[in-house]
Amino acid sequence: MNGPVRLFTNDVLDTRFRSALARLATSGRLKTCTRAIDPDLELASVMKVLDGGPALLFPQVRGHEVAILGNLLSCQENCEVAFGADFRSIRGFVDRALDNPLPPRIVSSAPVQDVVLREFDVRKALPALRHAPADAGRFITAGILIVRDPETGVYNASYHRLQLHGPDRLGVKLDFGRHLRLAYERAKARGQNLPVAVVLGADLALHFTAATMGSQMPEGADEMAVAGGLAGAALPVVRAISQDLLVPAEAEFVLEGEILTSEDEQEGPFGEFVGFMAPAAPAPVLKLSAVTHRLNPIYPAINGYGRETIMLRKYVLEASLLKVLRSAIPIVVDAEMTAGGLHRFHAIVQVRKQMSQHEGLQRNAILASFGALKDLDYVIVVDDDIDIRNPLDVEYALATRMEASKDLIVIPGARGHEYVRAGNNGIRAKLGIDATVPFDEKDRFRRVAFAPVDIEPDLFTSDPAIAEAALGLA
Repeated sequence: MNGPVRLFTNDVLDTRFRSALARLATSGRLKTCTRAIDPDLELASVMKVLDGGPALLFPQVRGHEVAILGNLLSCQENCEVAFGADFRSIRGFVDRALDNPLPPRIVSSAPVQDVVLREFDVRKALPALRHAPADAGRFITAGILIVRDPETGVYNASYHRLQLHGPDRLGVKLDFGRHLRLAYERAKARGQNLPVAVVLGADLALHFTAATMGSQMPEGADEMAVAGGLAGAALPVVRAISQDLLVPAEAEFVLEGEILTSEDEQEGPFGEFVGFMAPAAPAPVLKLSAVTHRLNPIYPAINGYGRETIMLRKYVLEASLLKVLRSAIPIVVDAEMTAGGLHRFHAIVQVRKQMSQHEGLQRNAILASFGALKDLDYVIVVDDDIDIRNPLDVEYALATRMEASKDLIVIPGARGHEYVRAGNNGIRAKLGIDATVPFDEKDRFRRVAFAPVDIEPDLFTSDPAIAEAALGLA
């Protein structure tokens, strides 16, 4: 496959979970395991070793009859094939989603309710993994939690890890500052439990909108409507079986229940995306009331410390960053949230200075970037002749265009992510690096240019006999 196939017409994407898997299989981006594999440690370790490569399907899972899918969106190639669009187009769909929400479309029947379980043991129904030896137990990691805020009535969809505690009990990690936490606190203040649906294997548009946080997804935004805006078509939803909620009609699994506001249980430790173990702590309990799923469902798993965890937010964060920068800083061309920075903490911003009056705006872009994304800790700004997706080219800019005595911008005592242990509970200095060339000195910094040339496919050969003859060794 030479490039992503654009499968949309008039800006409409087919982002259904099964459609994405079909495209991955057809393109060779889905590998199928040929033997039975253990969901206790082994499967997650295989996912980690093959992280960043094709998606992985495990049809034979020991102790379960449900297939597991891993590493679905763990790299750019998988994302592009799964969406049927290149990464710039994906960012464009993310960008339009908030401004063009489409309310979900209610349907009367749905594949996700082909099988309805009111009596169940979730530990047997789902092949949830134990990921790492230090984990407290088995965790659901790809679950999108859907709730309706008890005060605003707005639907929220977001990722939260869930620890299996019993046949119908899950521990749910609720970080402070998240919209689900706010809905939980509002329900608690009313003396009510919070109805919830955990969705597994949802439409990819919902995968991406559920990964959007904070200022990029205002509290008043309905994330299921935003998912429709991303795809360009209303998300089909159905009424839940046991809770007063709407749930995606074409998901693989839906776990229905309530988050209890009157009791906690110990949750964790668990290996998180920063590479450290998140410590054990009291967490609310999600008590399940029903489990529904497709016939022959597929269970998606995400490694906590894996590429998919951070790739889910890469294009969302890039689109959010560019939306802010382009509206405020006219010279901004592009931005890249880097892999080494976990697609969250480091950004490369590309600018194009076209007049002397543009000088200094590159530093404005640094400050605007920190304001746009709270978790950003380092921003490097470069000129438009630097390939921001090539770390060697970015390092070239640092080596030849950055003078540490004047081009480092330090902002002390700023708010970042509390999981970064180098800081103090989320407080740390932010660093901006101006690796651009002063506009008036462009000619002095111009790189050597070579004459254009076309290299035909058969210009060179790897035949050792020809090489030996040319070297006089034959």
